[in-house]
Amino acid sequence: MQSTQSNDYRIGEVSKRLGFSVDTLRYYEKIGLLPRVYRTASGIRSYRDKDISRLKFIQRAQKMDFTLAEIGKLLQMREDPQHARQEAHELTIKKLVEIESYLQDLRKLRDELELLIKSCASADKGCPIIEDIGSGK
Repeated sequence: MQSTQSNDYRIGEVSKRLGFSVDTLRYYEKIGLLPRVYRTASGIRSYRDKDISRLKFIQRAQKMDFTLAEIGKLLQMREDPQHARQEAHELTIKKLVEIESYLQDLRKLRDELELLIKSCASADKGCPIIEDIGSGK
């Protein structure tokens, strides 16, 4: 990422580098996930290294399926990690339970789809897949 000044980056540079849209970067600032970004005298946003670090944290937390509200809590905890350890632990356990439930639902869906594929392959007429989906089971 080319800097316009030492360790200062324009919104377009940050967008390209991190893969966030410009609108998303503005939205994160609007909702407080990102503190008000420094602006030049002409009003152009100028992201600093600490902003980039925070955005990378947000990005990583999103990949772990944390919601924006949960990420907001994690960012608050990030300011004082030693005192936030228990709360971060509990939030992460909650997220793991949600992910495990989602995986269980996906396994059920996979099994159902496999059954439909097998019934389709062995059917003499009609389409068991369409019939099953249409029956609303």
